[in-house]
Amino acid sequence: MLRETGINSVVCRDISALVDELRAGAGFALITEETLLSSDLRALSEWIVKQPEWSDFPFVLLTLRGGGIERNPAAGRHLDTLGNVTFLERPFHPTTLISLAKAAIRGRRRQYEARARLIALRESETRYRTLFDTMDEGFCIIRFFDGPHGELSDYIHVEANASYERHAGIPNVVGQKVREMVPDEAEGWVKIYRNVLLTGEPVRFARELEATGRYLELAALRIEPASRNEVAVIFQDVTQRRRAEIALLDLNATLERRVEDAVAAREAATSQLREAQKLETLGQLTGGLAHDMNNLLTPILGTLDLLERRYGSVDGETSRALDRALQSAERAKTLVSRMLGFARRQTLETRTIDVAALLQGMRELIASSLGSRIELELRVPSLLPPILADANQLELAVLNLCINAKDAMPEGGRLVVSLDRAGDIPAILPPRAEGYLALTVSDTGSGMDSATLERAIEPFFSTKEVGKGTGLGLSMVHGFANQSNGAFTLASEPGVGTQAQLWLPVALGQVETVEPEERRRDDLDSQRTVLLVDDEALVRMGTAFMLEELGHTVIEAANGADALKKLADHPDIDTVVTDFTMPKMTGAELAKRITDDRGDLPILLITGYAAGDLEIALPQLTKPFRREELAEALSRL
Repeated sequence: MLRETGINSVVCRDISALVDELRAGAGFALITEETLLSSDLRALSEWIVKQPEWSDFPFVLLTLRGGGIERNPAAGRHLDTLGNVTFLERPFHPTTLISLAKAAIRGRRRQYEARARLIALRESETRYRTLFDTMDEGFCIIRFFDGPHGELSDYIHVEANASYERHAGIPNVVGQKVREMVPDEAEGWVKIYRNVLLTGEPVRFARELEATGRYLELAALRIEPASRNEVAVIFQDVTQRRRAEIALLDLNATLERRVEDAVAAREAATSQLREAQKLETLGQLTGGLAHDMNNLLTPILGTLDLLERRYGSVDGETSRALDRALQSAERAKTLVSRMLGFARRQTLETRTIDVAALLQGMRELIASSLGSRIELELRVPSLLPPILADANQLELAVLNLCINAKDAMPEGGRLVVSLDRAGDIPAILPPRAEGYLALTVSDTGSGMDSATLERAIEPFFSTKEVGKGTGLGLSMVHGFANQSNGAFTLASEPGVGTQAQLWLPVALGQVETVEPEERRRDDLDSQRTVLLVDDEALVRMGTAFMLEELGHTVIEAANGADALKKLADHPDIDTVVTDFTMPKMTGAELAKRITDDRGDLPILLITGYAAGDLEIALPQLTKPFRREELAEALSRL
C-alpha cells in the first residue's frame, strides 16, 4: 500500500534492525503492537531518548483490537516508550493508513526544517564567539561583589578576550580583582562601572590607565538581568589606534540587539512549527471527516431528489417538507465543501482567467447579497494580467469575504472590492518573475480586536450567533489561497473595519475560455447497460435507483474484482460508473484494467474527495450529487 502511494519503505525483521535504519535516517516507523510486547526495547528507547532537541520521531503503531488509549488503557505504556506515536487499530481502511503515513512524513520534514533553523541559530552564536575572540578591541565582562570597603565596592574579571592584554597592557586578568590589579586607581573604575550597573545606563568615556601609561577609550553596559551584577566593557588603546572609534560605537550599539534578535528568531521558529503542526492535524482530521460525510450525503440527497420528483406535487405540505429537507442536504453539501477547502482537498480546475471580468460579472450577485444599506464600490482596472486559479472557487471565496463584511455592518456601511498588481508581497510568498495580483475586500464594519483577528481563520471559529455561521468561510478562503500557490492576509481594527487580501499568482499566456457544452438529447434519452461499482452499499443502492430512474439497466458490483467478473459475464455492459476509494483495488486501478481490455468502454469516476495529487485522465463526478448532476455527467461521458 505504501509503495503504490509513492512512499518508499524498508521492512525490519526485529528491533535491532529498526534502530539501525533509524540511525541511517527515516521519515516515520510503522510498528505492530505484537513486536513491542515480545521484544527487548532498550536499544529503541535509548535511541528515542538520545534524539537531538529538534527531533520528535513519529511512530505509527498497529494495535490489537481495542484501539488506542481511550479503549485500551494498556496502550499507554507504548505511548511512554515511543513518545510521538499515532495508534491505528486493525483492521483499518487503506486510506486511513496512507493519510497517517503522509501526515507523519510531513511532520518529519518540518522537524528537519526546524533543525535547519536551529543550525542557523548556532552558526550565529558561533559567529558571535568568533567575533569575541578575534575582535581587535579589548573586551571583558566584570562581576561586582561586596568587598571589604562596602557594598559592591569591588569587581572581578570573569571573561576577557585575547586583545585585552594588547590594549590594556595587563596579562591574565581573568579571576583578578580590580583593587588588586590597580589599587591606586581602582576607586575611580569602580565608581564608573557601579553607576552603570545600578542605573542600567551605558556609558562611553576616555580615561588613562595609570598603571600602564595607556590612554583608553571605553564603553560599558549592564548585562541583563541586573541581578547578575555584570557589566560588559569594550575598550581600545586610542593612543595608537584612534581609527577604531566608529567600529567600537557600532559594536556597542548592536551587540545586545543581535543577541536578542537571535533568541527572538528561535522562539518565532518554534511557535511557527507548533502552529503548522496543529493546522496540519486539523486539516487531516477535517479531510477524512468530509470524505465520510460525502458518502453519507450521497444516498440522502439522491433519495430526497427522487422523492420530490414523485411526490412533490401531491400536496403543499409534502412539497414544503421535501423542499426543507433538500435545502438542509444542500447546506450540508456546502459545509462539507468548505471543510474540504480548509483541508485543501477539493479538486481545483486551475486555468488562466481574467479576474477583472470575473469580478465585474459578480457585481449584481454581490450587490444583491449585501442589500440596500451597504454601498458597493468595485475598483477593477481592465488592463491587468490574468491569473492561475479555479474560477468557481475564486467566486466562492470572494462571495464569502463579501458576506462576512456584510455581517460586520448590520447598520449599513461601505464595501470596496479592488484589484491591482501587487507591489510589496507578504513574506510568506516566494518571489515570482510574473508577480501576483492582490484582490482586496475592505469594509467599514465593526472590525476585530487582536485576539479575534489571531483566530479568525481557525476552522469552526465564529463570532456569529449559533446557527448563523459555520466558522469555515475564512478557513475555506485560506485553504483555497494556499492550494492556488497564493496567500490570504487579514488586517482589522475595532470600530474602523477589516481588510481581507487574496494574493494570486499572475499567469503567462492568454485567458482560457470554457465554452458551454451542448447537451445532446439522444445521449440523455438513450438507454444503456451500466456497471455500477461501489463498496458502500447505501451509496450503491441510491446511485442505482437514480440510474434506473433515468431509464438505464444497472448491474451492481461491490468491489473491483466483482466488477471484472460482472464485465466478463455481461458483454452487453456499455458504461461503467465506479467509486474511486475502494479496498484492494481503487477505481483508478479498475479503470486501467478495463481500459486495457476494452479501451472504448466509457468510464465515470465518482469521488468523495480528491487529495490534490489525484491526476486521473477520467471524467469525474463529486459526491454528493443529485439525479440531474448524474444525468449531465453521463451525457458528457
